[in-house]
Parts: sequence; structure tokens; C-alpha cells
Amino acid sequence: MALRLSNTLSGRVEEFATLDGSPQVRMYSCGPTVYDYGHIGNFRTFVFVDLLRRALRQSGFRLKHVMNITDVDDKIIKRAAELKLSVRDYSSRFEQAFLEDMKSLGLEQPEHVVRATEHINGMAKFIRELEQKGFAYRTDDGSYYFRIAKFPEYGKLSKKDLAAIEDGARVDVDEYEKDNARDFALWKAPRPGEAFWESEIGPGRPGWHIECSVMAREFLGDSFDIHLGGEDLVFPHHENEIAQSESLTGKPFARFWVHCRFLLVEGEKMSKSLGNFYTLRDLLVMGHKASSIRYLLSSVPYTRQLNFTFDGLKQAAQSVERLRNFQQRLQAGKFGEGSSPRFAELAQQTETRFRAGLEDDMNTAVALAAIFDMVREVNTAADAGELRQGDVAPLLVVLKKFDEVFDVLTDNDAEKTRAAMEWAKAQGKLTPEQAASLTDQLTDAQVEELVAQRNAAKKARDFARSDAIRKQLADAGIVLEDTKDGVRWKRK
Repeated sequence: MALRLSNTLSGRVEEFATLDGSPQVRMYSCGPTVYDYGHIGNFRTFVFVDLLRRALRQSGFRLKHVMNITDVDDKIIKRAAELKLSVRDYSSRFEQAFLEDMKSLGLEQPEHVVRATEHINGMAKFIRELEQKGFAYRTDDGSYYFRIAKFPEYGKLSKKDLAAIEDGARVDVDEYEKDNARDFALWKAPRPGEAFWESEIGPGRPGWHIECSVMAREFLGDSFDIHLGGEDLVFPHHENEIAQSESLTGKPFARFWVHCRFLLVEGEKMSKSLGNFYTLRDLLVMGHKASSIRYLLSSVPYTRQLNFTFDGLKQAAQSVERLRNFQQRLQAGKFGEGSSPRFAELAQQTETRFRAGLEDDMNTAVALAAIFDMVREVNTAADAGELRQGDVAPLLVVLKKFDEVFDVLTDNDAEKTRAAMEWAKAQGKLTPEQAASLTDQLTDAQVEELVAQRNAAKKARDFARSDAIRKQLADAGIVLEDTKDGVRWKRK
């Protein structure tokens, strides 16, 4: 079975293949606008993009993935001016934060991460060529607009009926309006006191949509395989990308347009006014694990709306812990000699079901169900003494395949939480209690040393010392589990 994806352009689920039949996938995903810290709605889309990257690679494809960093727009210019900073100085802070947050969530960095401000000349050239072809026009103030009426297919992505667009009607803002169907800005002449760039079409700065067309074309060619983004970008952003790109080249821009659905927070639209607006860093400082957040954002297929709840986040933490415990049981358990065809067959069936779930339009819920069915059956067999040492290897292979895509089995949550806490401390955002707990936190190496000391104390029958160390660890949020295979520890 080949990978199938929901194509917004056709409105159907289609079998994926590259345009040229090669094993290299050329894809473009819309990245962040770096005017603030990324919120969990942003990261729902970015996690999906990461899952798709990994699933494509597991299917044997190579990747040439481009992601833009929008480091100039109205909000960035306004806030930079208010703080008396250059656009670059202002945006670089949040660009760095975004890249750190990507790392915290285990998101692979695309092969090309490109900034809008580094491609201003290319945008100006692109706009000049559109003007020469009659698709763009210059206004008296030196701005440039795309003439939508000249592109009859406008609306084919969003399926909006835009036949009655008035030629020359336009909007003079660059905010992310969703219902505007008038001529859109390609280049905006500078206003007094506003940052601008010199270019072959005059001073100014690019409109929102032009950067993606220019950078996608530069790195991926006139046409490429997949364009990714959140569903909020279908109109007008992606619709406008298609219009300006296909008007210039006369070729289809992207074959597959794949969009991730919104998330709700506790059943409501995320909004600062409702008090349910959370950045990734907010959640980490609250004590939630990065792996739990990644798991929850991954657990609902991208074609369905995700309701992000704190109960769901707790359940995600339990699911991740169950998977990690299962892996540790297989790796450290002492099982009898021999093997059974039953478990080799189970491993093969699980891997097949797992891949089938991913290939069915990235149905992560089905893929996860296959893994947990295996975990339940194997744990039951191990409890009954039916699992043998020779059965372990194929089961671990399945877990490896799972983690190549979902990436939650490695327990490095503590260091990610600590990094977020250190950031919050530097920002003056920690309560006194949180600051004290940060000071008292033990590193993994310190925990391992205390566990070794406790083991030595128990061996020497110094139970008072053993109990004291256990209490010290418990006070630091470390839970010890004495098992027949040795001592395990985990953080609360």
C-alpha cells in the first residue's frame, strides 16, 4: 500500500507519488512569523509536518524540505519600532526561540530553513516580471498589487466563488485576513518611520504572500511535490501563492496541498481573551513534559480537529510512560531461553498495521492503536511467563519503527523542562516556589549516583541510609521502582 494524502486542491484523498517519479520528495511548509513565541496551535501543524517527514523517509523517500521564516511583516515592523530595535534584532530573538522549541518537541529541522529578509532582491525581481506580464501593477505611492481578475483560476484551492471580484479593488493591509478577495499586496511602499529595503522596484518591503512563492521556486523549482500548512492558510495565503506563481511560470505550483486542522483548547477556540492561549514554554513551565505534548499533538489525525485538554495531556503522559516502561522491560528483562513463532508473527502484524495506519492519510490514531495492542498482548504474556529471550528482538524492531516517526521513547524531558524553567527565570516569570524547585532539581547523573549509593547501602544492610536516599529522591520528584530486574527510576 502506498502513502495516500488528502489533497486540498483536488478535494480528494490521493495516492502520493513525486512529480518526476524520483525517490526525492520536494516539499515546502509555511513556517512561523517570528513576532512572538510559538503557541500550541502553531505546533500542532509543525508536529504533523515532522510526522510526515519521518513517514516519508521510512517509506524510502529522500527529502528536500524548505521552510520559511517570516521575519518581516506589519506586526514585526510595528513592535520593533516601538522598542526602537531593528527588524532583524527584534525578529532574531523569536526565531531563535522557535528553533529551540522545535528541538524541545523533537522536530527535525528541514533541509533548508530560509528567512524572508534574505530574499528581498528575488522578490523584487519576481514582482517586476509579474508586472511585465500584466499580472501586477504599481500604485501612485510605489506599492505593487496582484491583479486577481487576470488569473481566472483564482479560488481553485479554497473552492471560493470569486468570479465577481472587482478589477482593481484592493486592501492596503498585510494582516492575515481570511475573507478578503480583492487585489493583494505584493510590495508595500514605506510609510514615515517604517523599516524598508531598497530594490529594483523601489523602496519598500514585501507583502506576506510573495516570499513563499519566491523561496519555493528558488529551492524546489517551478513545480514541486507537496505544500504544507495549517488550514487557516488555505485562503488567502496559499490561494495567493498559487495565483502569483502560476501566473509567472505558467506551470502548476504544487501537486499536493496538505493542510492540518485547527485545534481547540478545552473545547473552545484558543484566544488570549479567553485565558486559554498557551505557548509551548507556558506548558513546560507548568510542569508538562515535552514528550507528552508531542504525543498529544500527534495522536489525532491531521484531518480532524484536535481538542487539546489538560486531562488529555495527563493521559498522553501515561501513554508515553507505558511505552517507555514496555521498552525497558524488553531491554532489561530476564526471560527464559528460546522463542515462539507467536511473537514474531505478532511483531510482523503490528508493523504492517502501523504502516497501514500511516499510509492511510497519516491516520496516527490507527498507527498508535496497533502499537498499544502489541504492548498489551506482550505484557500479558510476559506476566504469565510465556515470553522468551528470542522473542524480544523482533518486538524491539517494531518499537524502533514506531519511534522513528513518533519520537517519544527517549526520556530527555527533564532537561527540556529545566531549559524552559531557566528561560522563565531569566524572564522573571517564575513564582518563588518554582524558582526554589529549579534550584533543588537533580540532574540525571546526580540521580544515578544516588541510586547507586542506595543500592550499596541496601547491600550493606544499612537500611536507614537506604531509606534516607529514597526520601531525598522522592523530595526531588524522583520515583524509584524496585523490580526483579533491578531498580528503575523516573521523574514525576
